[in-house]
Amino acid sequence: MTSAIYAPDADRLQPKAVGHAVSIGALLSIIEWLSGDECHALDEAGLVSGLGRRLQALGLPVDRLTLHLMTLHPEFIGRTIAWAPGEPVEIHDREQGARVAIANTPLRKVMETREPLVVDTRESVHGRWQHIDVFADRGLMQLVIAPLCNVDGPVSAAVFGTKRPGGFTVPERQVIERILPALRNTSELRILRQVELSLLDTYIGPLTASRILAGRIRRDEIESMEAALLLCDLRGFTELSNRLPGSTVLGLLNAYFDRIVPAITREGGEVLKFMGDAVLAFFPGYDAAHSCGAALASTRAILDEIDHFQYEGIGVKAGIALHYGEVSYGNVGSGRRLDFTLIGGDVNLVSRIQTACSELGEALLMSAPFREEAGAGDVVSVGAHRLKGFADPVELFTILR
Repeated sequence: MTSAIYAPDADRLQPKAVGHAVSIGALLSIIEWLSGDECHALDEAGLVSGLGRRLQALGLPVDRLTLHLMTLHPEFIGRTIAWAPGEPVEIHDREQGARVAIANTPLRKVMETREPLVVDTRESVHGRWQHIDVFADRGLMQLVIAPLCNVDGPVSAAVFGTKRPGGFTVPERQVIERILPALRNTSELRILRQVELSLLDTYIGPLTASRILAGRIRRDEIESMEAALLLCDLRGFTELSNRLPGSTVLGLLNAYFDRIVPAITREGGEVLKFMGDAVLAFFPGYDAAHSCGAALASTRAILDEIDHFQYEGIGVKAGIALHYGEVSYGNVGSGRRLDFTLIGGDVNLVSRIQTACSELGEALLMSAPFREEAGAGDVVSVGAHRLKGFADPVELFTILR
């Protein structure tokens, strides 16, 4: 589409209602801005507001400009960024259920067909759009909806709305058409970045994601650090998985993790791994007392959640192990298949403490180093116990409940 800019008969575009010609130089300035460093340094709100103001400066009657950037995320389908003259930019993160809200609308049709549409306030075979929150009750007379087709992944869209009776003129729509490739490219960079961040955050956690994005991806890059470790295991899961249908087991696990994980992340912990029915999390020990206090607060919240947990009439019990020590954190694996993980004697110890939870019938057990740093007043000893792989007995502690 950009090649038409240089056609001999396209040196000036004449939006009739504007009253002046749009020069190729002015149009190119917008395209260059969309492609340049200044625009790339802006966030999504800056992109949309900057583009809206520039289009108005060209004389286009843009009264609403929205970007609908689709992404890959387990909870969100994408983000809507909406601009109008003289108003703050609105940003709406759309949850997965939002697909229903835009079903049978021109916006959805454009995303599915990858073809642009021009729709007005009259009933349309493409469906109605006036109920969509960013367009409702604004007196808009027409929308120009254009797909932003990425190289891969879901299709996004840009929407240009006007209050002018009769809508955009043909020359005005040509201006919009000519800026779309540059808008698509700059939007795709933002989408790819967001997908990169959200998928890494979802699958490996924010701290590990930041290490990867910082370039720490080689197999021999191992970092030693002190951390509070939390290992939570579902009791009797083998019996449940053998007795219940697979779909029920999966639903139970997801509901169970929905209770466990927020209790960890609220306190600054990071889930490192899901291991079947178990969760391994760590709280980096920048301050030992704070890390252990946060891990203990998470544990108390988890135990409270489990006490009231039911899934289709099924209750569960869990065993939680807590320990504070030094771990090696980094890449482990073979060739091109690597995994970020924690290794070391202290990781082995928290695993053995968790096994002792079942053997001693305790919902929570912690090591002496953890107890000392946590400084909780309701901690009591359950004695010294032999743990597999450790020569000396290990004193373990629990909390009074």
